[in-house]
Amino acid sequence: MSDDDEEIRIPSAPGPSVPITTSYTYHSPTPTAEGPYILGVDEAGRGPVLGPMVYGVAFCPKAWGKVDEMGFNDSKQLTPEMRSTLFNTLSEHEDHFGWAVRVISPQDISSGMLKRPAINLNEQAKAATVLLIREVMEKGIQISELYVDALGPIPEYQRYLSSLFPGVSVTVEKKADATYKIVGAASIAAKKTRDVCVEQWCWEEEGYTAPDIPVGSGYPSDPNTKNWLQEALHPVFGFPRLVRFSWQTITTIMDRHGHAVEWSDEGQNDLRAAFKMAEGLDKGRCLVAKDLHVKNITCI
Repeated sequence: MSDDDEEIRIPSAPGPSVPITTSYTYHSPTPTAEGPYILGVDEAGRGPVLGPMVYGVAFCPKAWGKVDEMGFNDSKQLTPEMRSTLFNTLSEHEDHFGWAVRVISPQDISSGMLKRPAINLNEQAKAATVLLIREVMEKGIQISELYVDALGPIPEYQRYLSSLFPGVSVTVEKKADATYKIVGAASIAAKKTRDVCVEQWCWEEEGYTAPDIPVGSGYPSDPNTKNWLQEALHPVFGFPRLVRFSWQTITTIMDRHGHAVEWSDEGQNDLRAAFKMAEGLDKGRCLVAKDLHVKNITCI
């Protein structure tokens, strides 16, 4: 919430009464100014153990120099008040400036990481980046230059993006959000969206009451987040879906403080018991085997 306790409303977050049950994409109105355009990409929420990971893009005409005067920067270096002001700036020049976010839900993050084969966080991040760029292009925006905050080995990622978007000049750099203003704008879109999604999280679990303590940043090292996780844990049912259950931090907490559960296949056990009971009644074939018309079976 804001300092004056007014409810924050932004178009890229669902609001406090709508649970985030799956990943989604939001696009601002499409700019109408003549291109070609430059586009920046950045993310927020890669490392936290709770809440969504959000990828953001921002784009404007290459010849439009006003973006350099707006004060965009690495969102982590700005105060919440500055981020709010700059987020509002994103929508003040709709004819020249556009932005979009991909909100990857904590459920989808964990489900991907636990698949076989796993879809790790880097692969999910790449998919979100490519999806956003393609959707912007599909809206008729001609992109000539692409600036991306680094993800893994820089040369490899740059070659990957260049192969997908031939004819576009691709630049991948560490701390690109502090170097290129258009990436800083994408950082603001992603960070503000994630913050509001977490602050206004709507609990999907019926009857769940969250601990009345600060949730913190969501990073495992944050003392507030540590305290919140300890209080939020149900020893049998685990954590609400705000939490990324594939994170090692979460697994460790559940192992230490949750109740151990032994899973069994009741149907298989019942069938095994039925064969055992029938064994003494017919030495040739079990009654269950006879009913099933099974021949040459050895009873368990």
